[in-house]
Parts: sequence; structure tokens; C-alpha cells
Amino acid sequence: MDQFKNQILELLREDSRRTPALIATMLGSDEETVRSAIKQLEEERVLVKYSAVVNWGKVDENKVTALIEVQITPERGRGFDAIAERIYLYPEVKTVYLMSGGYDLLVEVEGKSLMEVAAFVSNKLSPIESVLSTKTHFILKKYKQDGVIFEDHDHDHRLVISP
Repeated sequence: MDQFKNQILELLREDSRRTPALIATMLGSDEETVRSAIKQLEEERVLVKYSAVVNWGKVDENKVTALIEVQITPERGRGFDAIAERIYLYPEVKTVYLMSGGYDLLVEVEGKSLMEVAAFVSNKLSPIESVLSTKTHFILKKYKQDGVIFEDHDHDHRLVISP
């Protein structure tokens, strides 16, 4: 992929509300060239979705997020893909990553309560034939997500000088 498209992707990743006109100005290009590049990136499914980063901790919304380490036995001929697909089709599942290390998949799940997430793990995830084990970690607080810091800090970082 050329440098121009990479620059567009980076600018949209930082703020998906940037318009083609603004991106063109930032890159010293014309708006139609930027529109065309964005359209091509969308058609090639490089640009898949535009989204907002929400600090749910500031909203009166009860959400529980868990990261689940999953060890699996890969399927002959399809490897990890078939099991990952079966898992990511559940509506509770927000993200699935194939990992290196001590486990195979990292699954991010959202629910309304700890019990709802636990029920998902015990009733839907663990019974899958290829799943060998799971380890669930509940997220207690998010400090930073997608490069955005959630904490409001106006601390003075100067050293205190005393006589």
C-alpha cells in the first residue's frame, strides 16, 4: 500500500470524523483524490468500520467486560479459523484474537453482569468440542483504549522546592 493511503488511514484512525476535505488539506492534496482513496480502501475492506471510543465508566450503564484466554485444539484443514469463527458469531463476543504464547485465542466478551459473562463461558464457550480450557479475567477499570487516555489529570508535574 502506498504512503498516501497509509497517511489517510492513520488520520482516520486518530479521528474518524475527519472529512475528506480536511484530510486533503492536512496532506496537501485535493479532496477528490482523498475521496477516491477512501472509497478504494473501503471496497478492499481495509477500512472496515468507523467508530467512536466511549468511556463507559462515565455513563450510567452497567457493562461488564471480560478477557478470556482460550486454549483450543485446531481443526484439521482449517486450523484455528473454524473455532474462532464459531466463537466470534456469538453476540456477546466483541473481539477475538489468535495469540502466541500460553493460550490460543483471546476473546473479549461484554455482558450486563458478572453472572451473565460467567454463564456465557460455562454454557456456550466451554462446551465447544475443541475448547480445552478457559481463563476469565474481568476488566475492573479502563485507563486507556485505542490510544485514548480516560483519566482526567491536571496534575502539576513540577518538583516541589522548599527552603
